[in-house]
Amino acid sequence: MNEKLGGDGITVKFEKKSGLTDQIKLYGSDGESGPDMYMYAHDSLGTFVEMGVLSPLSDIVGEEVYADMLPMTQEAGLYKGEQYLLPVYFETLLFMYNKDLWEGEVPSTTEDLYTYMEAHTDTAAGTYALVNQHSTAYNVSPFIHGFGGYIIDEDAAPGLADEKTKEAIEYNKKFAALQADGDYNTVTTLFNEGKAAAIIGGPWLVPGIKDAGIDLGIQSLSDFTLPGGESLAPYSGIQGIGVMKHAAEEKKDAAAKVLAALAAPEVGIALAEKASCAPANQKAYDEDSVSSNEMIAAMKRTAETAKPMPNIPEMSVMWGPAESLLAAVNKSGEDLDAAAEKYQAEAETAIADMQ
Repeated sequence: MNEKLGGDGITVKFEKKSGLTDQIKLYGSDGESGPDMYMYAHDSLGTFVEMGVLSPLSDIVGEEVYADMLPMTQEAGLYKGEQYLLPVYFETLLFMYNKDLWEGEVPSTTEDLYTYMEAHTDTAAGTYALVNQHSTAYNVSPFIHGFGGYIIDEDAAPGLADEKTKEAIEYNKKFAALQADGDYNTVTTLFNEGKAAAIIGGPWLVPGIKDAGIDLGIQSLSDFTLPGGESLAPYSGIQGIGVMKHAAEEKKDAAAKVLAALAAPEVGIALAEKASCAPANQKAYDEDSVSSNEMIAAMKRTAETAKPMPNIPEMSVMWGPAESLLAAVNKSGEDLDAAAEKYQAEAETAIADMQ
């Protein structure tokens, strides 16, 4: 990219930082010590905007710069009606299966999937058809959204007691009963050791799966239809570029040229070829090396139903109550209605305490 920008006398220096949220909080408005831009997951966007350190992209470039991005990825960078992030690539949950263990075709409905699980699961022996983090909100989101429910809406209202959310949790319960305990390490180990034929997980699992020598098959969760006719619809995480307010004011022309360079399809193609990232730019998928990658193609299909994780600050306090609710229902056998009311109230209190 620096070759492309060299003619304009612009050099982009990439610096990897741990604890980026804390770094932005410390240096986000510091033109001397802080960055001009950052690249990070979109769900922190609202926090950074509310801090007053970010510039809307409209202050720097025209909409044509990011017009080729997948709509879902653009949506992730919107906050209070303004576009703040240039999307670069995204991730979604996937249905990942061991081709040597899975028998026949992967079902196209969740009911047929459940029937397969009943026939191919032996919980006493510790072998499973499908494992999932069944009491983790992120991993149950495909069911919640598919039923029309929500964890939190754009107005920061929790949806744990919403009737459609409860329907989804009740439906997920029968799948949870045929799955292992549900924590990340347990389900990942079961799949990598060949004790589970399939797992719901993301690209982050692939290195371990490859190390285990598994012949991996991948299916989009959007390919599974729920009883109501809708598809599973997971959350998606989008990595995007934000511009600090001081850089937009002091280096506007340079920032505009860097954003235009990062928005080019070539960037997405390079990320896909080198790291199997799913590009945000739709034109990148015209390249055979991108469209023929099974995992990337599945994530692109999933982008049609996936929902960006909420980027509002209030989402940060929703994971706890949501997962307490799922654990109460799936692990402790508590009454769904009573538990939903309890954790809805807990979520509302946590959000009120943020104000």
